[in-house]
Amino acid sequence: MSTLATADDSSTVGVRVKLTEIFLSIQGEANEVGWPTVFVRLTGCPLRCTYCDTEYAFYGGQWHSLEAVLAEVANHGVKHVCVTGGEPLAQKGCIPLLTALCDAGYHVSLETSGALDISLVDSRVSRVVDLKTPGSGEQARNRYENLQLLTPRDQVKFVICDRADYDWARQQVSTYALTDKCTVFFSSSFAQLPPAQLADWIIQDRLPVRMQVQLHKVLWGETPGK
Repeated sequence: MSTLATADDSSTVGVRVKLTEIFLSIQGEANEVGWPTVFVRLTGCPLRCTYCDTEYAFYGGQWHSLEAVLAEVANHGVKHVCVTGGEPLAQKGCIPLLTALCDAGYHVSLETSGALDISLVDSRVSRVVDLKTPGSGEQARNRYENLQLLTPRDQVKFVICDRADYDWARQQVSTYALTDKCTVFFSSSFAQLPPAQLADWIIQDRLPVRMQVQLHKVLWGETPGK
């Protein structure tokens, strides 16, 4: 984790975001998998998924100016940036942060639960929308209006906990014609569903989705900040 120069909390000038951490790692998911990527993890999340692996980002954090964030991102010297959480869109400063990163010339992705409106996200950003399955415990939070906004630049992700989740996700793919809109990823919930089992189901159904294994967990396990 990198240390940033904290913005003056008494200042009302400029936009700020509350950060848990900024770190350089390998992108382990979605279309940008494998690229050295700076992760900007914003603090806070209104959801409580059963399999959440970033509970440490629910609370705490420190406020930083956008200038401080961009300076720290630049220090890492790579072109790919992922804004994540928690749920980054829960902070109003997330939208201008995404635009500022795009303006600075980065390849920017956003990891969002899809429970909040994605319509104001800069069109240059690749939006990775995690549609919550029944096994997540947060299915009711899905904002299905977001699915009408998806473009080929975006991706939809399903984290599959069991066979019931798989059948539900398969139905969503069909109902909303998701593979006609963007790339769809199915990922097994780490330590809950063996990846090979999920792969077998996808093969059996000839499902037009991409099987995903979280590369960062293959490399480093569940180490935070990796």
